[in-house]
Order: sequence, then C-alpha cells, then structure tokens
Amino acid sequence: MRIYVLGIALWLSGLFPVLAAEDHGEAFNPGEMINHHIQDSHFWHFWDGPYGTMPLPVILYSTDRGIEVFSSFKFYDEHHQLVPWQGYQIEHGHIIPLEEGRTVIDFSITKNVAAMFLSVILLFGVFFSVRKGYDRNAGKPPKGIQSFFEPIILFIRDEVAIPNIGSKYEKYLPYLLSIFFFIWFNNMLGLFPGAANVTGNIAVTLTLAVFTFIITQINANKYYWQHIFNTPGVPWWLKIPIPIMPVVELIGVFTKPFSLTVRLFANITAGHIIILSLFSLIFIFESIWVGPLSVLFAIFMNFLELFVALLQAFIFTILSAMYFGAAVEEHHHDEGLEQKVV
Repeated sequence: MRIYVLGIALWLSGLFPVLAAEDHGEAFNPGEMINHHIQDSHFWHFWDGPYGTMPLPVILYSTDRGIEVFSSFKFYDEHHQLVPWQGYQIEHGHIIPLEEGRTVIDFSITKNVAAMFLSVILLFGVFFSVRKGYDRNAGKPPKGIQSFFEPIILFIRDEVAIPNIGSKYEKYLPYLLSIFFFIWFNNMLGLFPGAANVTGNIAVTLTLAVFTFIITQINANKYYWQHIFNTPGVPWWLKIPIPIMPVVELIGVFTKPFSLTVRLFANITAGHIIILSLFSLIFIFESIWVGPLSVLFAIFMNFLELFVALLQAFIFTILSAMYFGAAVEEHHHDEGLEQKVV
C-alpha cells in the first residue's frame, strides 16, 4: 500500500529527485525541493541520473569575449555535480563570471523561456486548427476543437470586452484573447510533473502587466488624463494648493500594473508551494497514515489549482479590459449618466 501511495505522489508532483536522495541516504530537504521546482533554471530537470536532465542553451554576452553560446551541460562533471567552466559558474540559478570586474549579460534559454516557447507553439497549433475549423465548417455548427474554444472566445468578447470597453472593444479583443489563453495555458502546463513554473515567475507576470500598462497609456484620451490631474467632484483645495488628489490618482496609475503582477505571481506560486508541501509530509513523517492523507489533500489541491488556473487568467483579462475601458471612456458618457439619474 505504501509503495502505491508513494508512486502516485511522485507521479503527480514530479519528485523523482527526492526518491534518488532517499536512495543515497541523503536527508530530505523540503525547502530545497520546493525552491528547485518554483525557481527558474539553466537545466530542465526531471529526475536524477544521466538522462534525467535536459540541457538548455547558454547565451552570454560580455565586452571582452563577445557572444558565447554553449550547452548548460558544460557545468556538469562526470559525477553529475555542478562545476565552473571557462571562467563561469552557476550560483543560485544564475551564471556569474569568476573574474571580478567583468560584466556579463545573460540571454540564455532557461527552463521558463523554453516552457514559454512550448506554450506558444501549442497556442499556435490549437488556434490554427480552430481557424481551419471555421474555414471547413463555414455556416455550419462548430465541430471538434472549434466547438470547445468558440464558447470561451465568445465569453471573453461578450462578457469581458464589450461590457468594460464598449464600442471600441474590437481594437483590444485580440490582446485580451491572447493574454487570457497565454496565462491559462501556462497555468495548466505548470501543473504537470516536471513542468516549469512560468506564471509563478514575477518577471513573466511583470512583463504581461507592463504590456497592459503601455496599451492603456498609449490609448488614453484627454478625459482620462483630466480625471487624473483635475479630478471632477473634488474640492479645489485638494487639487491646487496641495495637489493631494492628482498625486493619489497618479500613484494609482502605477499601482494597477503592480497589482496585476503580484496577484498572478502570488496565487500561482502559493498553489505550487502548498501542493509540494503536502507531498513533502510523506517523506518527513514516513508514516503509512500520513502518506494517504497527504496524497488526498494534494489531489484536492491539484483540482483546486485547475480552477485557480482559469480564474487567474480571467481576472488578469477582465482587469486589463477595465483599464482599457477607463482610458478610452468618453466624457459625454458620464454626463448622460448624470442626466438619467436626475
């Protein structure tokens, strides 16, 4: 019974390195295992052994050596231990030069970058198939993969873009659909054993939030900026002698992308940590009673994370749509609303 429980746990969480550590008599370190999973890396590690790690390309640029490209396996010796190579070493997941004073820029294809490439290829494959379905079934009911994704696309259009942006929604719909499916697919792929934690990387979520921020500011009309620097309905003494409200509104412009960044990053990372912590209890207590309970709770959390994966993609998308709508909203809309109230 215990063997089956451990097997299920290992398959669901990808804890093959943990099993190898137990075989070698090493003490199990849950913090190290969790950090290994949620952090980015120059290797894609699946299990211990000569064939359990996939090397990734290292691309470095420095003023003295120019561009250097090599495999990350160069940092492994014959005993599969990390070692320095050609004046570089990997420390805490980062490649640093051994010589002091050297400036090296790392453009390497890390695990998260490789996972994003895979998710983009998957997205292209899926939606090219959906497009072909529309070409084949023109004027007919959707079939196959088209029938699965069409309701989702219509939901984003009818329940997210149109209510929050209004008549100008078509300009922003491609971005909203792209951001929704990119986040959702990467959230789902991150739940597979040995997968990368793409949306649990704050650099990725920050980049997505910056895209939303730039699109919002570029398309903002004069009424948007007027609302920030001359907020209607606010006493003059809060705007002219001491510009309290303009400062508060301007701070709000930058806190919106910050909230988008932290919300997605924190929720996805927290889910991974909880699941891995539950599995760690099996190896900490080594009890036939704790093992099944840990697996059951971890399976429950896995199903909950499936919902969170979709929910976080939806929240990021609808908040982006709300920001776009506030930026392009016309002034007469408010006047009409006041007339209706009167």
